Order: sequence, then structure tokens, then C-alpha cells
Amino acid sequence: MTQRSKVPVRLLILGSLLCTATFSAAASPELPPWSEKALRDDIDIDALAASKDDPIPVLRALGEHLFSAKFTTLDGAGRPDATGAIVPTKVRRPLPQSFQRLAGPDANACASCHNEPVDGGAGSFTANVFVSEQFESADFDTIDPQFSNERNTNALQGAGLIELLAREMTSDLRKQRKDLLEMARASGQPEKAALNTKGVSFGFLTAYPDGTLDVGALDGIDHDLTLRPFSQKGVFASLRQFTVNAMNDHHGIQAGERFGAVWTGSDDYDGDGYPDEMSPGQISALVAWQATLPAPGRKPDLPGIWQDAAREGEALFGEIGCAACHVPALPLDNLVFHDPGPFDTAGTLRQSDVAAPLALDLGTLDWVRALQRDAQGRVLVPLYGDLKRHTIADPVNDTFGNELLAQRFVARDVFITAELWGIASTAPYGHRGDLTTLSEAILAHGGEAAQSREAYAALLEKDRQSVVAFLRSLEIAP
Repeated sequence: MTQRSKVPVRLLILGSLLCTATFSAAASPELPPWSEKALRDDIDIDALAASKDDPIPVLRALGEHLFSAKFTTLDGAGRPDATGAIVPTKVRRPLPQSFQRLAGPDANACASCHNEPVDGGAGSFTANVFVSEQFESADFDTIDPQFSNERNTNALQGAGLIELLAREMTSDLRKQRKDLLEMARASGQPEKAALNTKGVSFGFLTAYPDGTLDVGALDGIDHDLTLRPFSQKGVFASLRQFTVNAMNDHHGIQAGERFGAVWTGSDDYDGDGYPDEMSPGQISALVAWQATLPAPGRKPDLPGIWQDAAREGEALFGEIGCAACHVPALPLDNLVFHDPGPFDTAGTLRQSDVAAPLALDLGTLDWVRALQRDAQGRVLVPLYGDLKRHTIADPVNDTFGNELLAQRFVARDVFITAELWGIASTAPYGHRGDLTTLSEAILAHGGEAAQSREAYAALLEKDRQSVVAFLRSLEIAP
């Protein structure tokens, strides 16, 4: 029923380097050029990984098309018999509509929500989504927060570097755990150590001689010591997992690597008549496009008065404690982005499922070459974040604790530190997108950020404006 062509690697490279028309001409010969089907082309990722071709231009060409394409029922959009849950789950009763603004599917294209100031960016309040685990109440039709958490759109710029940082930090923390267990076995006594990677503290871990662990003092990370840098709660470890989830939840398109016969016993799990709706190659193309989006930077050509204010504001930003969580830059050792990644798990394509992972060398990209490096030659990723979860609401100031539901076992008042690079381009602010100014967003902080919020509130108005001037200098380039 589906018509999809495996496009030769070199033909796709030609399309990506020369023109969109060449790429479009690579569509399946069974489909007319006016076809309303968006999922027309595919990539053999095993063949691409085995070739000597640079995978980035090959994958980006298809990924860019898929990110902006408006999916139709001819692609399998809609999920009449399946929910938006991350684990394949059947609906309890037929849904009254093919698309549902609250429970989803709720978008025609990835770029329907990620579009400000460019594709891959953030979204307005009108693009908010309603996040629910959907194992139960999969067809809710109310904005009551007992059924879902309303969320504003996150920007994806620089996401490849974010995932690479998370992979290195995860590997480092797991090595520290391994070393601690070996110490406990050798000493015959409990051993306790502080976990710290790239200057970010994740609490304490205690190991016992019998190989057991006390994880009660961990801070800001799951017990498996895996950093999950994506989503506002920090619950997705990889762009691949995020993409597979989003395709099902928001578009009703099921990736074969999770919803196919291997895991569900059916090649048409959602029962819409379209089997194997999205291939591993198409998911890889979307991952590559997101992973290679340029990192945000500084506004160029600011007037002198703004430059002076931003310089003062950046210093104050550190002095009042904001930079303790919004760390200006983290060092990255390795710029090769492997897909599938080392921490992709069951239900997402894994490295054991392919002959060899695709290797995207982000170091070949001009915008990566332009980033500063430290004395050890490591790239300094200017994210203004720490990839760690924090409690940022309390009884006195619960603006950021406005959700009633936990997500993936993360408490309602706990969120991952938002990366501030590009913040000038991502208004409105807050998890729900209901804060219209940066000053409002700063004053909404509570919990672990209460002291910094109070320090900001105590500044003179001139100094508060300098902090805003600094933040307003961090933009996603148009």
C-alpha cells in the first residue's frame, strides 16, 4: 500500500548540493510529481554507513524536507487504534476525530510548532501541546491540568552538541560508578563519592562490597546515571527517541523501529491501513537535520549602549548566581555524532541493530569550527545550561510548579535547566509559554533558584535591565 523509494546515496548528495528540484526528482516513479504523499523517499542507512560518502549532506537533504513537509493520510497520518504513548498502546474506544487538538494528533508538520524565528526554532503560545503519558485517558478533551501538562515549544538549534555533551557526561558518570564499585569490592567497606562531570555536580553515590548501590543522594539525574537532555522535564536521552515519540504523538505516524512487527507483532499497529509508516532511514534523516542545526549565538552589530548594558548584565548574571545552573559553556571532547547513539534503548533503533552506526562529524560544519576552544582543545558549547534537573518551584513561588502530573517519574516541580542560548528568539517564556517578558520569567523562579531570584529582585532597576539586555543579546540567527 505504501510507495517509497530507496534513493541512491550519490543521487541524494547531488540533490542536497545542487538544488531542491534534483532532490524532488528522486521520488518514486510510481508516484506522480503532484502526489500529496510526503513520505516518498528513503535512505538505506547501512549502505550509507558503509560508503565513503559524508552522511551529513545526504541525510540533511531528506531531513529538511521531512521536517517541513505536511503529512497526509497517504503517509499514514492519524492513529485510530493507537494512543500517543511512548510505548505502543491501544485506544480503549474509537476516537471521534482523526485529529484532536488536545490529545493529538495535533500537528500537520514538525515545523507547525518549531518555526520561530526559523524552522527548528520555538513556537508561539498558539502552538502549545498537551503532554500526557496516554496509557490512560488517551482521548481527553479538556485543558484541565489533571489530564495533561500544557507545554510551549522548545527550540532545537544546537541539539546535536547538546546530545553529544549528554553522552560524554553519561559515560563519565558511569565510569565513576564502576570505579567506586571496584573500590568497595577491594576495600570490603562501603565507599561514597561525589559525582561530578564537566563541572556539574550530580550528588553522591555509595557503593557496597556486594555490588549494591545507594542512590538516595543522587541529585538531578535518574538512578541509571543517564542524562536525558530533551524535553522540558529532561526525559528523552536522544534526538532519535524524541523524534520517534513526536511522530506518533503529534502526527500519528508510527516508526517501524518501535511500532513494527518486531515489537508489536503487526506492521500496521494503529490500524489505519498503512503499514511501516516511517523507516529507520527517514528517522535518521530527521535526526541528522536536527543534530546539525547551527547553535545560537550573539546578536551582531548591537548599538554601543546595548553592548555596554549586555556586558554589565552578563557580569551580574554570574554574580547573583544564575550561572550556577545556566552554566555559560560546557567543554565537549568529541564532535562525531553517531546515530543510533550509544544510549538508545529498546523501541528505538540501537547500535546493535545496524551493521555500523552513521557517523556525522559535526566538526566539519562551519558554525562548529567558529566556536571557541579551551586550552585542551575542547569545543566550548555556549549553552547556558547544565543538562541537570532542578526543583524550581516552592510554596511561596510556584509559577513553575503549575503542573499536576509527573512525567516519566519526574516530580511536578522539577525541570531540566533551560538552555538560554537563543533565548532572545524564543518568547514567550516558561513551560507553558505564559510569561511575556524575561524579567517575569526570572521572577517566577523558586525552589533551588529562589536565592538567585531574590538577588535579581533586589537589584536596582538599571541593573535588572542590564541582565535583560544580556539575555536579549542571545539569539537564534535568522
